[in-house]
Amino acid sequence: MDLDLLATFLEIHRAGSLTNAATRRGLSQPAVTGQLARLEQQIGEPLFVRSRRGVTPTARGDDLARRVGPHLDQLRSAISDGDSGGDALYGQVHLAGPAELVTARVVPALAPLAARGLRLRISVGLAGDLLSALANSRLDLVVSAVRPALKNVAATPFADEEFVLVGPPTLARTVDPALLATDPVKALGTLPLVAYAEELPIIRRYWRSEFGRRPSNEVAVVVPDLRAVLAAVVAGAGVSVLPRYLAEPALAAGSVELLHHPHVAPLNTLYLATRVGGLAHPSVALVHDHLMKRSRLWGAL
Repeated sequence: MDLDLLATFLEIHRAGSLTNAATRRGLSQPAVTGQLARLEQQIGEPLFVRSRRGVTPTARGDDLARRVGPHLDQLRSAISDGDSGGDALYGQVHLAGPAELVTARVVPALAPLAARGLRLRISVGLAGDLLSALANSRLDLVVSAVRPALKNVAATPFADEEFVLVGPPTLARTVDPALLATDPVKALGTLPLVAYAEELPIIRRYWRSEFGRRPSNEVAVVVPDLRAVLAAVVAGAGVSVLPRYLAEPALAAGSVELLHHPHVAPLNTLYLATRVGGLAHPSVALVHDHLMKRSRLWGAL
């Protein structure tokens, strides 16, 4: 079987469309369509279902991608000259992560690669959804706030988020310092909360880590964007727990204040996830290495 046909098939599977695959392969769309037709003829059954929105792999297509993908990636890596930076800049990488971190850190870090020619397609969303898309070859890289547990996904510790409890000065002044030192749950218990979700995932984790229990505070605002959470806190709606990288400008400006000073800063490890064998793709390896190097300059986020 012609390896070019398999390489084109793999790009279609990863890109989700014939047009994107043609761009990534440096071919015309009719050429990609013809190669796919020849491969399906050789295999004897369809590998994709076509629609206006692109292509969806059949069960046979998914199985073939799982079987040949790692081997083609390794072959591409083995025949490269060991310095794939130039070739990698002509590729395209589909990257995703949490909206706030992507906006504040990831996009600025990768902008120089885009300026040199690398094509980036960036999505935002929740970790579980993004990791499933990665496992199903719809994404190449995911910055994840949770450690992936999928068999075909590999993860590298990427950076640490430091969380801080902040509130507007007007609410901060209502907290009794003496009571905060002896009974922080009681001292903070009357403060309304601004949360990312009804389940209070970040706030609940902070309370359990620092105070040994869940918060019982009234929840004033729920909004699924940490930037909006910060905006609500600044406006006086309540207090919240946020990553330091997001709260730092407001802390520096004095529009919010730290309400609690833990002995050890609560951290959450972020992971840079790829499919197993995915780093053999030069463009994916380039982005992965670039982000790993930049993250060492960030310290705790």
